Amino acid sequence: MNGERSRIGWLVLALGLVLLSGPVRPAMAGKEAAMTMQIGSSVFENGGGIPRRYTCDGEDRSPPLHWSGVPTQARSLVLIVDDPDAPDPAAPRMTWVHWVLFNLPPDSTGLDEAVPASSLPAGTGQGINDWKRTGYGGPCPPIGRHRYFFKLYALDVRLEGLSRPTKAEVERAMKGHVLARAELVGTYQR
Repeated sequence: MNGERSRIGWLVLALGLVLLSGPVRPAMAGKEAAMTMQIGSSVFENGGGIPRRYTCDGEDRSPPLHWSGVPTQARSLVLIVDDPDAPDPAAPRMTWVHWVLFNLPPDSTGLDEAVPASSLPAGTGQGINDWKRTGYGGPCPPIGRHRYFFKLYALDVRLEGLSRPTKAEVERAMKGHVLARAELVGTYQR
């Protein structure tokens, strides 16, 4: 019985301390909850297989992409698509770059399937992929199942002075300016 009274006493003491300290409020009370930036596609799920149509074995067209939750203070977006499993997922030696876009408008919400350069949002710049050309180059793994990372970055600046940059040049220019990041991963095996 003494043990039970002791536990009740501690509970009453703890309740009293909570009441004395004022009302309990959620950590975000009085603040707008931060929205998380997200990227997705209607043709494959995160971690799922990329349909053949969007690869070198199919029509090699870019998949439709959609995003949300871009911070209001963003001034531009960057999209980088790459494969860290090249050439062989069992012994990767490099990251193969498939697509580089920069200065996408922060109010954009995605890209259509097979988007041509002429239909990119106004002001969007294109970087060079590892085929030494601009535009999308779909999955084309020589061996094994590879992962393809569709990475979206919200920046607090527009990237100026870039002309057909590489992924590395875009990443250097955006250093210190990333407000948020979202990622979609697809896989493909021939």
